[in-house]
Amino acid sequence: MAVHIRKCSIEDLALLQEISAETFKETFQNQNSPESMSAYLEKAFNLDQLRKELSNPCSQFYIIYSNDEAAGYLKLNIDEAQTEGMGNDSLEIERIYIRKSHLKQGLGKLLVYKAIEIAKQLKKEKLWLGVWEQNENAIAFYKKLGFMQTGSHIFKLGDEEQLDFIMTKSII
Repeated sequence: MAVHIRKCSIEDLALLQEISAETFKETFQNQNSPESMSAYLEKAFNLDQLRKELSNPCSQFYIIYSNDEAAGYLKLNIDEAQTEGMGNDSLEIERIYIRKSHLKQGLGKLLVYKAIEIAKQLKKEKLWLGVWEQNENAIAFYKKLGFMQTGSHIFKLGDEEQLDFIMTKSII
């Protein structure tokens, strides 16, 4: 299996939209109402929103390829792009998703390692993310990689408010 990770540019907008919506649906559609899913997908992954996020100098997107097929992606935030005020010494993993067809191949771990590498390059001291309290597989995955629950925040999915655990990993 040949794997590589590539930073996204504005030319990747359509692919980013496709993989974002697909992986979010695959991950959460069975636990949420169709109305909430539809509202969130339209708001978070429309082309204008993704173009704005891709153009933000404090955010970076990466696509991971397995045998030249886009298998997942990563979105990182620093400074004011972070979804919580975690400070300038932090890097946020806002989104990390792998297509269902590519799960259990170690690709998620490679994306976390990529985030750690970038955090170190940027001289950040910690990595953090929010993970839905009901996403037990993801919570176990992050714990295995050294993340610890350090708080929580509300995530809006359509009109629903859900609790996300904030998980943090020191990288110094």
